Order: sequence, then C-alpha cells, then structure tokens
Amino acid sequence: LKTAIKEIWFAPSVRDGARRWKDWYRLAIESGIAPAIAFAKRLRKYLRGILASAIFPLNTSILEGVNNRIKVIKRMAYGFRDSAYFFLKIKAAFPGKTR
Repeated sequence: LKTAIKEIWFAPSVRDGARRWKDWYRLAIESGIAPAIAFAKRLRKYLRGILASAIFPLNTSILEGVNNRIKVIKRMAYGFRDSAYFFLKIKAAFPGKTR
C-alpha cells in the first residue's frame, strides 16, 4: 500500500492517476486494516487535488521560496505606510514568464 500510493502522485496523466487511485483504494479497503481503511476514506475527499498534480507538478519547495521572499520584502518594508507600494515590490520580485 505504501509504495502504491506514491505512484498516484507521479502519474503521467489524470486518467492514469484515477486508475491508480481506484486500484489503491480497493487494496486499502480489502486489506481489512482499520487505520488503512480510515486513511483511504479520509484521503478520498482530496482526490481532486491529488490528481491535479499530474497537470500541475508543483512541490512545496517552490511555495516555501515564494513565501520566504515575501517575508524578506515585508521586513525591508517595515515602517512604510503605503500598502500599494508593498504589493508592487512583490509583483516586481516575481515577474513571471515572458511571452
């Protein structure tokens, strides 16, 4: 069960991820292990987000970096009264992809 659940997050497509989820869910329910059954039922609520990782492969390290940079900008902007300028500094720090 442990290795099979990891495969759901690394599915190449949503359809393949859904198939892997159904197989894993069936295994968890049929295992008869009460904690595994409870975990599978709890995880079912988050299935949409889990399958979205096939489309948007984003890990938390990128998000942590963004949050850290915003905290640094906030520390540097301490004392400024203009919140619009603060948000402009955040937008300037993350220019996005050029087309």
